[in-house]
Amino acid sequence: MQIDVVRPWELTAVAVERWAALQAADPALDSPFLSPHWPRAVARAQGPETNDRGLRVAVLGGVKDPRGFIAARVGAFTAMPAGAPMCDYQGLVAEPGLRIEPRQIAEAFGVGRFDFSHLLEDQALFAPLARGREDSHVIDVADGYAAYEAERKAAGVSVLKDTDKKRRKVERDLGPVTFTAFSRSRADFDQLVAWKQAQWRATGQTDVFAAGWPLALVRGLFASRDPDFGGILLTLHIGDRLAAAQMNLRGGRNIHSWIIGHDPQFERYSPGMLLFQDILRWMDDTPYSRLDLGAGDYRFKRELSNVKVGVTHGFIGAPSAAALMRETVYAVRKAAEALPLGRVSELPGKAMRRLDLMRGLR
Repeated sequence: MQIDVVRPWELTAVAVERWAALQAADPALDSPFLSPHWPRAVARAQGPETNDRGLRVAVLGGVKDPRGFIAARVGAFTAMPAGAPMCDYQGLVAEPGLRIEPRQIAEAFGVGRFDFSHLLEDQALFAPLARGREDSHVIDVADGYAAYEAERKAAGVSVLKDTDKKRRKVERDLGPVTFTAFSRSRADFDQLVAWKQAQWRATGQTDVFAAGWPLALVRGLFASRDPDFGGILLTLHIGDRLAAAQMNLRGGRNIHSWIIGHDPQFERYSPGMLLFQDILRWMDDTPYSRLDLGAGDYRFKRELSNVKVGVTHGFIGAPSAAALMRETVYAVRKAAEALPLGRVSELPGKAMRRLDLMRGLR
């Protein structure tokens, strides 16, 4: 099959329209991270040096007869998903039943290996290449908040009832709770960024925003006015103070919970949960029917979600030293994880993830 590789901004209007149509035709692909607008937003954030970073789109079938699309950041020997580590879903947007040998994609990008970390598990084409999986947690409120609340109660989950109690308590103690969707407050946006960076420092994690382009990406999406794709800042104030905020990504019928934070001084009132509840209620009057919480084994995700989407990590390899190296590292990781050594067994996997994080932020 012919595969043309182009820069995101070189996609023709016809190709973008075709990509969007293929995505809209398959509910499993309804994520803003799989939109044709995602690699373009990443390219704008990375600026002129994008040429060096090698942001590319593989067009399966060729630009004259596009049948599938997948975006990547291409280096000298390896590739990784466009926008990683900010990209929470990865996959091929293509015609149903499209058949291709995955290594042809790596070869088209001119690399020996294409790593992935959040690739949709139900894409059978890549299933044999997966080296591990986890669940992404999704809240489906297609039948409305009331039906969702009843379903959570029937499942024995009390988080929404507890949140109602917290709401009544904070209103008695401190004053009214105010929710705002599509906030344009730059001050609130900046406060959310500050909270997130403080959280990363406090927990010893990498400050992703310090790399420059991830913060430029989030700022650009906050400023976006595109009705079909962009950022959405959702805020919760207690009295006149910002208590919690989320900078999310929107597209299709899906809102993806992305950058979240809250004021630690309001911790006892669970402002983050109050905000989640307000978002879900607000969605009743919008075109959005799913709030995607992404991967990660957190209690609030387990309790709020009523749908799970499997994502996998692994790599597409062509015969090369780069593929052999990754294969060896995965073998070491698998052997370590099979040993009953507790956290020590997790070290190779953590080292791989950290290395991939630093690769993506360069």
